[in-house]
Amino acid sequence: MPDPASPLLVFFTSRRSGPARRMESLLAHIARKERDLLRVERVDVDDRPALAERFRVSEVPSLVLVKGKRVVGRLDGRSTAPEIEALLDRHLHAEPATA
Repeated sequence: MPDPASPLLVFFTSRRSGPARRMESLLAHIARKERDLLRVERVDVDDRPALAERFRVSEVPSLVLVKGKRVVGRLDGRSTAPEIEALLDRHLHAEPATA
């Protein structure tokens, strides 16, 4: 189980969106693969429009990566596994900065 301070990947989706439904299994796989480093939350924009507006979601599906209460990355529209992994690699697997 990831630490509550772990980065959060928010998957903005909708029951009406075919592309979002097609991404469900991909996001489930990523959530399992990165379960020690990443939290993944699914948000239906029809059920939580204010949250979607707060994150400036204009396209479904959208992925928003939050780290330390800041949005550090996003992918709008249907995304592929390599695109998502590239986004996550920059923030989950980056080497720590040396002084």
